This record gives sequence, C-alpha cells and structure tokens, in this order.
Amino acid sequence: MRKLVAEFPLQVEEAIAIAKTAELNKVDKKFQNLVISGLGGSGIGGTIGAQLALDQLSIPSYVNKDYHLPSFVNGHSLVVLCSYSGNTEETLSAFEEAESKGAELVCITSGGKLLEIAKNKGINHIQIPAEYPPRAAFGLSFTQLLKVLEHYNLIDSSLLNQMEAVPAFLRDEEESIQSLANEIADKFMGKTPILYCAAENEGVAVRFRQQINENGKMLCWHHVYPEMTHNELVGWTIKNEDQAVLFMRTSHDHIRTQKRMDITKEVYAKYTSSILDHNAKGSNKLEQSIYWIHLGDWVSVMLAEKRGLDPVEVDVITHLKGELAKFES
Repeated sequence: MRKLVAEFPLQVEEAIAIAKTAELNKVDKKFQNLVISGLGGSGIGGTIGAQLALDQLSIPSYVNKDYHLPSFVNGHSLVVLCSYSGNTEETLSAFEEAESKGAELVCITSGGKLLEIAKNKGINHIQIPAEYPPRAAFGLSFTQLLKVLEHYNLIDSSLLNQMEAVPAFLRDEEESIQSLANEIADKFMGKTPILYCAAENEGVAVRFRQQINENGKMLCWHHVYPEMTHNELVGWTIKNEDQAVLFMRTSHDHIRTQKRMDITKEVYAKYTSSILDHNAKGSNKLEQSIYWIHLGDWVSVMLAEKRGLDPVEVDVITHLKGELAKFES
C-alpha cells in the first residue's frame, strides 16, 4: 500500500491518458438529473466529484450507495455506475433498475460483470486497469468520472484541465505531505480520530475516514460545519484524551464557517489536548481536495505501519462477501 500511495501522481497521469483516449458515443439528450452509483473505494469519487461540480451542474445530482435508485430516475436521467471490480452487487442491482427505467447509462470499471454487460449491450463505458485494491484506484476512477460529466456536457473542461496539473503539484508537495502525515499519525495513535471540515468538502473527509478504517484498521468519525454546531457540539461535555481532532480546512471555506471552527476549537480544547488544525495547499478547489486525499492516504498507511498491521488486508470484508454469497434473496 505504501508503494501504491507513493505512486498516486503517476496513477493520475495514467488516468488522464485513459480519459483522453476514451471512446464514448455521443447522445443527443437533455438530462433532468444525474445519479452516480457506487460504494466504498469505487463510490467515494462520486461524492467528491459531485461536490466539486456543484458550481457547474445545472441539474440536480444524487450519489447513490444502495441497491435501489430513487424513484425520480427515468428516461431523462443520466446514471453513472462505478464499480472497480465490476462485480459489486449493489451497483449491479442499481444498473438493472436504471436500465429498466430507460435511463442513459455509463459505466466506469476495470472488468467483471459490469464491463461484460456494458460491452454486450453497447453501453458507454470506460475501462480502467485492474489489480489494484479499489480504494487505491481512486485516481483512475475519479478522473474518468470527470471525463464522463464533461462528455455529457454537464461540466466544462476546467476540472479535467486542473487534474493535469495535479501530478506536478503533488510531487512538489510530497515531502511536506509525508512529514505532516507522520505528525498526524503520531497524534492519532491510540486515539479515536475526529475529522471536521466544511460541508462542501464532506466527500474528502469521508475518504479520509474510510482510509483510516480500511488501511489503519481503526474506527474514526467525521462531521461537517455548520451542521455540527447545531447538534454534535453539545456532545462535547466530557474530558477524554482518547480523542484527537483534526480540522480539515481549505481556502474556500465560508468565512462564517471559518469563524465557527475558530470558536468551537476553543470548546474542544477543554476536553482534549490533541487538536490539529491544518489548511490544504493548492491553487484551486480540486487541488486542495486532492491534497487532503493524498495526505489522508499517507496518514492511514503510516497508522497501520506504526501499529504493525498490514494496510492491504481486509479479511473481514472478504468474510462478509463470502457469507452473503451463501444467501439467496
């Protein structure tokens, strides 16, 4: 996993090359809504991509992480199916439902049943390289999602253009990112990490949390501003040094969200001394999101290494899938 994280800039370069050569059929349709369906490492790109595209999307978007699609999906919907393996049962179920409703379908996958069906039925798809753990293929799948949204004229080319600058940006910051990741991992050791960010960056915090879960083999939670100041804030009443807070800030956070963070930081300090507060580097929203993603990947791997654990191993998920395979619904 350390090698895969270190090679992330190279993966983005490969992903851009795939996006540039992807052959997708043109569709003369005006869509009324967008649904991005996927789970885990395959689905988180949909959450992050939808948030980054909010400034451009002129139709409602919905990120689906379940077997069923919302009832509004119909022949005027664009449904993007993201499954790295191509065999994610929830995504295959959503595919069947979207097809039955006459939605326009496009698939992002490395193979499996999803690719087979897409090829057989002439459905638009982009195939990405296999043999990665899904969570380590984020750069590949996320870049293709931006390509799909551009192809269907839901966004312009700006986000894809910004992705082209990401590898050089990360290489310039790599040393400082790893140093900060090591500092954060040390602070998180033996504690429950709590991640706080602005609502528009929630997808990035979810990715950070998921990586701590899967790579670091630790529980973690996140919440967003301003929502948490209307509920979770009241839960800070007991001193607990087993909790460690990380503020995941960006230069695009609303000025009143920044102030809320500053005020509540003083509240948390009454209950834990482990508080980290950091601003993302990067010249735009996409670079700052990728910065937090890459930093979180490093934190999760370093946590596993410091705890003497294998960051790749996900035996409990394999067990779950094996047990589900015995069950016929």
